Parts: sequence; C-alpha cells; structure tokens
Amino acid sequence: MIKEIIPIKEIIDFESRAEEFFPIEWYKHMLSNHPLYFEEKTRTWNAFKYNHVKEVLSNYEYFSSEGPRSTIFVGANNKSQSAGSETGLTSLTLLDPPRHRKARSLLAAAFTPRSLKDWEPRIEQIAKDLVDQIDSSATVNVIETLSGPMPSIVIADLFGVPVEDQRQFKEWVDILFQPYDRERIEDIEGQKQQAALEYYQYLYPIVVQKRKQPADDIISDLIKAEVNGEKLTDEEIVQGTMLLLGAGVETTSHAIANMFYSLLYDDSSLYEELHGDPELSTKAVEEMLRYRFHMSRRDRTVTQDNDLLGVPLKKGDVVVTWMSASNLDSDMFEDPFTLNIHRKNNRKHLTFGNGPHFCLGAPLARLEMKIILEAFLQRFSKIEIVEGFNLEQNLTPSATGQSLTYLPMKVYR
Repeated sequence: MIKEIIPIKEIIDFESRAEEFFPIEWYKHMLSNHPLYFEEKTRTWNAFKYNHVKEVLSNYEYFSSEGPRSTIFVGANNKSQSAGSETGLTSLTLLDPPRHRKARSLLAAAFTPRSLKDWEPRIEQIAKDLVDQIDSSATVNVIETLSGPMPSIVIADLFGVPVEDQRQFKEWVDILFQPYDRERIEDIEGQKQQAALEYYQYLYPIVVQKRKQPADDIISDLIKAEVNGEKLTDEEIVQGTMLLLGAGVETTSHAIANMFYSLLYDDSSLYEELHGDPELSTKAVEEMLRYRFHMSRRDRTVTQDNDLLGVPLKKGDVVVTWMSASNLDSDMFEDPFTLNIHRKNNRKHLTFGNGPHFCLGAPLARLEMKIILEAFLQRFSKIEIVEGFNLEQNLTPSATGQSLTYLPMKVYR
C-alpha cells in the first residue's frame, strides 16, 4: 500500500536540529496545554498523554493501521510487490488483526525467549571485541566505535551472513531511513527502491542456500517457522528480514548513541554509580528508553465515530500518537522530566509501542543496549565530555528524528 505522507515538519517545525533531537520543552508545553491537539494544516489529531497514546495503539477496532495517510516514511514505496503478498510481511506494520496475526506469528519465530538466550553470548563477544579495541585514556567517537557498528554486526551475525557485510547493511538502512522531503521526494524514493533491490539481490541467494543447509540463525528459524501448516517462501523471508534489518540496525543504533549522550550530558555522576553497581544497567537502559528516545511516534486512522479520547473523532480522522511525549506524562511517571534510573515504573514506557504492533525487536534492542553498557562499565572506570563539542553541528535528519553523526568521549581505565 502506498500511503500519502503527512510531513512532521507541518505538525511541528523545530527551530534547530538540537531542539528536534530532544524536544523536551515542546512535549512539556503540549502535555500541559494541548494534550489532544488538532493540527489544521495536516488535518491530524495529535495525542500526547499516556492513556490516550496507549488507547490508540492498542484499540485496533477503532484506530486502524490500514489508513491511507501516515507520518512514517521508511522503506521503499514500490508500486508492485509480489513478495510477501500472501502473508502480509511486506506491509506488516500496515495491517490490523486478524490479518496481522499470521504474519507477525511467522516473523516472531525469530524472536523467541530461547533464541535470545542463545544469542546472548554471541552479542556479548561482539560488544567485548568492540570495547577492547578502544585504548584507555583515549578520546573515542561513540558513533563510529560503538553505536554504528554494534547493531550492524549483531544483525549480520544473527542473520548468518558474513560479518564483513555489516557496513553494507548500515548503508542500505541509512538510505531506507531517509526522512520525507517534499522537494526531493522523487530522488529519495528512487534511492530507497534501489537500496531495497540491492538488498533483495544480496539476501535471496543466501536464503535459498540456507533452505538447503540450515544453520543456527534467524533466517534458518524463519525457514522452519510454521503457522497453521503454512510456511514462508524465500521471497517472503527476504521481505521479513528487511523489516528486522531496519528495526535492528537504525533504531538500536540511535538508542545506544542517545544512551551515551545521556551519560555524558544529562547526569555526569550516573556512570560512576553504574560502574560501582553494574547490576543497575537494566534499570538504566529502561530509563534511557523512556527519557532519551525522542521522536518515537505512530499514526492510526479512526474506523468509526467515537469519543474515546474525550473529543468527537470522526471516521477517517488520523491520530498521531507521540509515544516519547507520553513517556513524560506526570500522570504516569513521577517527576518525568528528570532522569532517574531508580524509577519503579520506568519499564512502562511506550517507546516500543503497545498492543498488536508492539515492536518485535524490543527484546533484542534492550539486550544490545544492556550488553554494550556492561562491557563498557567493565573496561572503563570513567568517561568525560570533550570540551567544545557542538551538538547542533553533529546531527543529521532521519526518519526517527535527528540522529547523532559524531559524539566524542574521553575514557579512562
């Protein structure tokens, strides 16, 4: 399905990249003054409160993923796609139950608790190798050293493809996650379609080979997956892995970078506390996901007139749910604009969504963030900011908002 894109800049046009990177003042203003806001130019309702966001994301009978308009501009809008047509894997995020359930169930075969347990030692070794390459008393670029390579190497390893191809994975993802730009739309869509084609041509022969010789990896798990006697075709597996690639590389890379930015600039004492008690890393990851994943949002289309959000909503209306804003709702989180890893309910954040479309890759993202943080804590006793770092000059637009391109950090053994 090709959707009409709703430009985020027409809902809120931030004055600077840094403001978009962490729009905390805008969220605070909207939560206090316009918790449910109709934006005339884009004809969208915008929900910021925790209960409203959760209601829209979970109640698919009234708020559908299958509408004709969307704020999400990720992947390639190919006008004809045969791959995945039977199961809906090419448009998993655009389907409602019950059609959504079979496609998700097949894809979920790659993310069982057993799989995560099996993957953990492999991810730990990847993290250790990356951290061991960093010299003590050095200045490192977090993006180049950790947040960029870590998710790409992990997903290449878990796919069972040559790890040296992880750079190509990251290049494809960077193209597929280019943000919407009305003036360059044809050029951007052309680049995305080319990237999707190159990815397909790369992975399809690997899937065919693994069907003959399965191994201990995600692709082999998808080959074996079965729901009600149905299995995935080779083409559907390629399409399914493309969904996993985007979530597994782009968003996790973004989250790791933001976590280290927060350790440097939000609370400089936090790293020392974590170093003294590494078991706090799980709580730290959850609080980072609540507080520092800035532009998490989804949109839904109203399927029937209702007043579930306290205002008259009409069939066909679009509701944009700002999950990152809902994570700062004082009705849900005490003192929400403060970073607090000891917050008792920080895991209730909605960064990964809620309901039928809760992010399949959430357990993997959490695991990667925890493991890389623990590996860093084990090797380095102290981190410091690099004076003169200019945030505004080291950000770039992406579908998930502004992403860090460079983050220097001093490290000490």
